[in-house]
Amino acid sequence: MSEFKPEDFEQEMDEEMTVSLELDEGTVVCSILTILEVDGRDYIALQPMDDEGNAASDEVWFYGYSENPDDPNEEPELRNIESDEEYEKVFDKFDEYLDNLEFEDM
Repeated sequence: MSEFKPEDFEQEMDEEMTVSLELDEGTVVCSILTILEVDGRDYIALQPMDDEGNAASDEVWFYGYSENPDDPNEEPELRNIESDEEYEKVFDKFDEYLDNLEFEDM
């Protein structure tokens, strides 16, 4: 999957997409901010939400992301990012994405 363009993101935000994560401390609902491509792999940026559906903090979580190309109805798979180097690349790409959104708003 390729990176969302800013205009696609705005269109998607009209119908906010969320994902529920089952963590050790319970279920956390997160807003999907974007999907990024780094070094040929897809990653997803998530923001935890509170019970009212608002951002719980400025925190953003990154996970590896993959879809089954043979079954578009199958739930996407998330994986932990294992190395600091991989995380930094994803973070840098997300920062670049945010810069592009800010530039579009000017």
